[in-house]
Amino acid sequence: MSEKPFYETMYILRPDIPEEEVESHLKKYSEILEKSGTQVLDSQMRGKRRLAYPIAKNKEGIYVQLSHTGNGQQVAILEKAMRLSEDVIRYLTVKQDGPLPTPKSTSKDDEPEKSETEKDEVKPSQDKTEKPAEEEKKEDSKE
Repeated sequence: MSEKPFYETMYILRPDIPEEEVESHLKKYSEILEKSGTQVLDSQMRGKRRLAYPIAKNKEGIYVQLSHTGNGQQVAILEKAMRLSEDVIRYLTVKQDGPLPTPKSTSKDDEPEKSETEKDEVKPSQDKTEKPAEEEKKEDSKE
């Protein structure tokens, strides 16, 4: 266990917040962590997504992921600030063991990987549609 654990906080902001305000939330929570002596590894806005169920009458939310290292004391400080904010409708912090997340600059490299996995997910369904077509050809050749 040479790898140091890190924390990942995912929080959801109300969908009606203007983009400038979303940026100010990103800065605010990063600054709270830095003031508590924690290193912010990565902060990514994941965009507006539909919620699985309504939260405080909201059907959508703006997802933000924040990765940080520390001794764990910073989690209480961060979550208290989120609990007091009316703009944050949900938050969750998870302790992660493993390689540290890559910074934003390389996150663009991760995006093609996601699209490849999406393509992989599409391929099996395409194979299924192609197989019956092949079987039809075989049946036609038998007649």
